[in-house]
Amino acid sequence: MTSERHVVVEPSVLYVGTPAYLIATGNPDGTPNLAPASSYWALGRMLVLGIEVDGQTAANLRERPDITVNFPSGDLWRSLVRLSSLTGRDPVPEGKRRRYRFERDKFAAAGLTPQPSELVVPPRVLECRLQFEARVRRTTPGLDGSYLMVEAEVLRVHADPAILDPTGEHIDPTLWNPIVYAFRHFFERGAEVGWLASSPTARHPPVLD
Repeated sequence: MTSERHVVVEPSVLYVGTPAYLIATGNPDGTPNLAPASSYWALGRMLVLGIEVDGQTAANLRERPDITVNFPSGDLWRSLVRLSSLTGRDPVPEGKRRRYRFERDKFAAAGLTPQPSELVVPPRVLECRLQFEARVRRTTPGLDGSYLMVEAEVLRVHADPAILDPTGEHIDPTLWNPIVYAFRHFFERGAEVGWLASSPTARHPPVLD
């Protein structure tokens, strides 16, 4: 008799391993709001972000569509944890009062530095080695009403030269080590195991035999 290879489970979250990021938006008074997030995917120049509806980020990007999306590396995980219990909403929404407190200057609270953007109003995060300036093009309410699906067009990409390939045109994935968020734990990306033939930085096509 063969044993079952899988069992049915009910995990509390389905974050199987996605990049953590920091999203900056503009508050009504012109100050920046900064929040951690991890629901993310990209296709071409478009990003799709999952953002909770009851935070200041959602309120801001609905009214002021400029955003920056900043990708921290492993050494910045403590900044994400510091931000995870802070909100820019005042008063704090009822559903957040057990876990969150209001913080006006979230950059300072996280020990991070705002860096001026070039095409959008919200600042970038200086300490993040990869940064996107973007503009929201559409928001779609989630089925249960607790989140927004945010579609944003990337207008400009900023990268630390240390993570670029010798041409200076491509991110070298062997030099770039983003935080991966999996089941509420942070990881640095592991060793490279392969690549696609379409990779612009691979030294040769993948060996499959």
